[in-house]
Amino acid sequence: MSNTLVLLPYLKSEKDTRTPDSQLAEAVALTKAIDLNVVESALIPLREIKPGTFIGKGTIEKYRQVIQENQVEVVIMVCKLSPLQQRNLEKEWHTKVIDKTALILEIFGQRARTKEGVLQVELAHLTYARSRLVRSWTHLERQRGGAGFLGGPGETQIELDRRLIDEDIIKIKKELETVKKTRELHRKARRRVPFPIIALVGYTNAGKSTLFNLLTKADVLSKDMLFATLDPTMRQIKLPSGQIAILSDTVGFISDLPTELVMAFRATLEEVMEADVIVHVRDYHHPDTRAQKKDVENVLCDLGLKDAVDIELVEALNKIDLFDKDDQEMIRNQKQRKPKEWPISAVTGEGVKELLECVEATLNRDRKQFKLMIPIEDGKTLARIYQKGQIIKRTDNEKTITLIVKLKKEDESLFAPYIQKKRKKNG
Repeated sequence: MSNTLVLLPYLKSEKDTRTPDSQLAEAVALTKAIDLNVVESALIPLREIKPGTFIGKGTIEKYRQVIQENQVEVVIMVCKLSPLQQRNLEKEWHTKVIDKTALILEIFGQRARTKEGVLQVELAHLTYARSRLVRSWTHLERQRGGAGFLGGPGETQIELDRRLIDEDIIKIKKELETVKKTRELHRKARRRVPFPIIALVGYTNAGKSTLFNLLTKADVLSKDMLFATLDPTMRQIKLPSGQIAILSDTVGFISDLPTELVMAFRATLEEVMEADVIVHVRDYHHPDTRAQKKDVENVLCDLGLKDAVDIELVEALNKIDLFDKDDQEMIRNQKQRKPKEWPISAVTGEGVKELLECVEATLNRDRKQFKLMIPIEDGKTLARIYQKGQIIKRTDNEKTITLIVKLKKEDESLFAPYIQKKRKKNG
């Protein structure tokens, strides 16, 4: 493991919803997520940002000693460095320096599993690398004669590097389009036998994958680690009434996600955009839980899901098992809590049944109740009713099955022959 120094420079005049201490703690957790050995971490309060190095000369000198004494191989600056600032700090400290964007890219690179995830990481890496092309070394200034396909005479090394990266970006974007078309075919197949989709979203490390595993009995990576999940994972689940749904576990959100990553990973959130219900899993025990909630909701709004945030979002207030008993009781009995906020523990299972009942009620909010009579031998129709509707009551006899069921308006016509009309009372 490489010895690593984590530094968070911040302007004293800037106000943030998060404290610098909690931002630094998050950065250290991000660093440990890729198995780097953090030998020291520190806050650096600034009056102003230095154009050439971001931080002042005295600070550079102070941490030069720390780097030498601890044989630091990587310095992580928890900020957005310009290419010039990055190069100058590397010169001063004689070690590798990366910023927050590069750190998150590194994590994404290690966590991506599916074909699309890997391509998205490559695209983000190339976009970031392209922005790092500066005239840093003398070889970039040298003119290089062209060899036909590499460019004409007089093309500088930096122009060549940029053009090669651009060609790679175009190639990966084409591959991504192919992968997206394949996923669209899978979606169309699902629509032919349409189960409702429930998407789990939340800040990274909020416990989405733990809840996903609990509900689906799946074995998705769920460590106490930031960005443990990068690719959407989908599984079938049975809701309390017996109704079938598809549960989707998605990539964790994070504050100030770099632009390159927001664009590159937008496709990763496509399942969220198509979901019938979104469940926002929150780490309710985290000191920054309110700020994290805001970050997630902002991204959802950016994806065009403001109505879902305002009206349909179900919140799972996770990790209540970490509170002491008095606080747990207070959280359960909060009168000001919204109707769709449910205290749960994805570890112990507490509150999960009530959460699912709330999800199911949200799914069925636009349904009408009907009485259906199905011939007992018509298993195909019965199965389809269970797929489409919310079963309230079932009564079996020798020849028929009587169901009280809630159906969406667009599904009423599918079962019209079986719907029992209400008898009018004689006047």
